[in-house]
Amino acid sequence: MQRLLLHLVLLASFVFLSRDVYAGITSSFVRSEFPSVDIPPNHPAFAVPKGHNAPQQVHITQGDYDGKAVIISWVTPDEPGSSHVQFGTSENKFQSSAQGTVSNYTFGEYKSGYIHHCLVEGLEHSTKYYYRIGSGDSSREFWFETPPKVGPDATYKFGIIGDLGQTFNSLSTLEHYIESEAQTVLFVGDLSYADRYQYTDVGLRWDTWARFVERSTAYQPWIWNTGNHEIEYFPYMGEVVPFKSYLQRYTTPYLASKSTSPLWYAIRRASAHIIVLSSYSPYVKYTPQYKWLSDELLRVDREKTPWLIVLMHVPLYNSNEAHFMEGESMRVVYESWFIKYKVDVIFAGHVHAYERSYRFSNVDYNITTGNRYPVADKSAPVYITVGDGGNQEGLASRFRDPQPEYSAFREASYGHSTLEIKNRTHAVYHWNRNDDGKKVATDSFVLHNQYWGNNRRRRKLKHFLLTVIDEVVSI
Repeated sequence: MQRLLLHLVLLASFVFLSRDVYAGITSSFVRSEFPSVDIPPNHPAFAVPKGHNAPQQVHITQGDYDGKAVIISWVTPDEPGSSHVQFGTSENKFQSSAQGTVSNYTFGEYKSGYIHHCLVEGLEHSTKYYYRIGSGDSSREFWFETPPKVGPDATYKFGIIGDLGQTFNSLSTLEHYIESEAQTVLFVGDLSYADRYQYTDVGLRWDTWARFVERSTAYQPWIWNTGNHEIEYFPYMGEVVPFKSYLQRYTTPYLASKSTSPLWYAIRRASAHIIVLSSYSPYVKYTPQYKWLSDELLRVDREKTPWLIVLMHVPLYNSNEAHFMEGESMRVVYESWFIKYKVDVIFAGHVHAYERSYRFSNVDYNITTGNRYPVADKSAPVYITVGDGGNQEGLASRFRDPQPEYSAFREASYGHSTLEIKNRTHAVYHWNRNDDGKKVATDSFVLHNQYWGNNRRRRKLKHFLLTVIDEVVSI
């Protein structure tokens, strides 16, 4: 009987402790003034590589569904030159080559350089490759590492950056990210902020930004997503086609995930299935993005990729005055899907501050029931806003008061995040603040996998309850 009572006490304790205590934190840290102005075009951060027609603005992204291909992109400023990529597994020994494509575009009176995209496929997992682009004395060499084979316990470290721009704050973010030794960037939109310029300066600022980030993008994949600053709707210049500059310069492996647009797509990398959504493309019922996402969620195999991550630009939950409730329409359309398919975490940008949520949902809300408040929901994703890369628009420093119950931590600072997947059940997340050029670890937590972690806990509880029942029956 004493053992039974002990079990019942433990069970009650388990139920009590499993209830989350929601006490959100609004950081008291106040960012000191650090100019949110773009770095001058002649700054060394934008240096043009030496040599006639030398390749510049080099960036790579994943080139297929499972990480055995990369798309290598670059610009030659003066003439097309070669679109070949030579590559191999030994430095200065390039046993293989691939042929890419070249094109250019105009934007108002601006004429771009020659933009090359080359798909390098048939690679081996967990392998370091060296590659060379360009020709003669103007050629340049870089390297990248392929991810481990897709599998449930493949460890991997992602960086998360959004709304970067090209200010001195942006430079701190980029340098701190590189120090983190993460292996791939999940970029949640708003790249260059070139749209804050006019006429030919729009194109020139796309060029400076791509040279600015090359120190990272030439060596590891950045998984691209678009934001509002990529739309570039300029009737006064005769430019009214959305995403024109972005689509010319940045390509994605959208066909590999059966998408019909480069703006939404999915990849599998190590133990993660990553879905990229476009906040500024049609997404309601019957639209191509809606239909594609419906099909892609059915393709997710949590036995192979336990971690399900979604990227978008506009946050679905945001307690900042800036862009408040702009993501509400997408939330109404997709939130129930994110819960049904047990999405682990959703990263967004747009708001120039940092915020992390608890697991909350508002799927019971509709215009007739009156259930109008988000509620705790263990099946919901964690929502994280990292629109704090450092762009010239500055910080969004006005949070709504009181802090809503769904908000776990928020701070108006510049920074970047990392997500280190340890195994199929646990990942470690960090947000790192830029404090006057110094990297300061500020927010962190252990992310429990929605599929494997919850199943394991349910199995443990079931086993425990069966043990209690067996002992009761035997008394």
